[in-house]
Amino acid sequence: MPVVDIPGSKSVTARALFLAAAADGVTTLVRPLRSDDTEGFAEGLTRLGYRVGRTPDTWQVDGRPQGPAVPEADVYCRDGATTARFLPTLAAVGHGTYRFDASPQMRRRPLLPLTRALRDLGVDLRHEEQEGHHPLTVTASGVDGGRVTLDAGQSSQYLTALLLLGPLTRQGLRITVTDLVSVPYVEITIAMMRAFGVEVGREGNTFVVPPGGYRATTYAVEPDASTASYFFAAAALSGGEVTVPGLGEGALQGDLGFVDVLRRMGARVTVGAQGTTVRGTGELRGVTVNMRDISDTMPTLAAIAPFASGPVRIEDVANTRVKECDRLEACAENLRRLGVEVTTGPDWIEIQPRAGDVPAGAEIKSYGDHRIVMSFAVTGLRVPGVSFDDPGCVRKTFPGFHEEFGALRARL
Repeated sequence: MPVVDIPGSKSVTARALFLAAAADGVTTLVRPLRSDDTEGFAEGLTRLGYRVGRTPDTWQVDGRPQGPAVPEADVYCRDGATTARFLPTLAAVGHGTYRFDASPQMRRRPLLPLTRALRDLGVDLRHEEQEGHHPLTVTASGVDGGRVTLDAGQSSQYLTALLLLGPLTRQGLRITVTDLVSVPYVEITIAMMRAFGVEVGREGNTFVVPPGGYRATTYAVEPDASTASYFFAAAALSGGEVTVPGLGEGALQGDLGFVDVLRRMGARVTVGAQGTTVRGTGELRGVTVNMRDISDTMPTLAAIAPFASGPVRIEDVANTRVKECDRLEACAENLRRLGVEVTTGPDWIEIQPRAGDVPAGAEIKSYGDHRIVMSFAVTGLRVPGVSFDDPGCVRKTFPGFHEEFGALRARL
């Protein structure tokens, strides 16, 4: 039975780096993800004057509750949305002038709801070119806190950034949310803040964060559930079996919910204390599924949909249009290249399998998006001749993906 060792979670590693930098004392992160995004985050902390010591299996961060150690810095956030959204928020706690920029891809991604909320809290934040986008400069003088209203309908990362900021403000924060996607990611944030000594309260749509700061700790990073989805999907598609240790009943990440979609399609799924196993049964049924809360796994489902016995319809995923690329259209375009019939709407995609028809091989257009490449690698298990225009973009979250997936393919 193939056991797949999935690298650490990107979202957990990014939050852990923020918390470690903000905490009083030295924090040890165990098995953090080493990828382009997380290395970029750690490098950003270093630019801001935090001490980050890295060995292969652990990273150690000297926390500074008072904010960055340097009075000015230039930080390049690469492609990382967590880096680009969390670090300016962290820098606001300090005293100095901090400039942030990012890759062309990240410059296109929106920031405005977070910018507005920070400004409402008195943060001096200036966008240099396009309002609501990188590059930006924070002229920091600490944050008092208080009440703020936020629209997190585009990205839950806006809310996470403010929640993480709360304990570092002088009065704490009361954040009233008007709209919210990807709720499980907010649950991850709150659970991790608890591990660093902070309890977030909730009154209806208002999140209450006390002042008083964080305590340093030793924190183990769980495997990435979004990344695991490709290996679980591979088992369901091939009729094989895959176990991912370290992602089980107590897992923080909502994206493990993808296995429930596979179960509805006919796969056998066991979620235990120590890990999760998916076994293909040779059957994949059509399904209509709301993926608002697990939208990062939408491309994974789209990639195996052509092999279902009936139509696959994915709904309520408008926010996938403002990720690394417009993922709805990227999935539709690539499925059409393979000869599959697809229709899309503002927040949905429907894929029509054709009985007995094997899609034709084609070059997949990656749009520089790691999740598009990893998803269509699964399609390639059943379709000969699938190739990628930019296979290397997987280094964003999983530099060794092609080797690991190739090894699994051989075992399946």
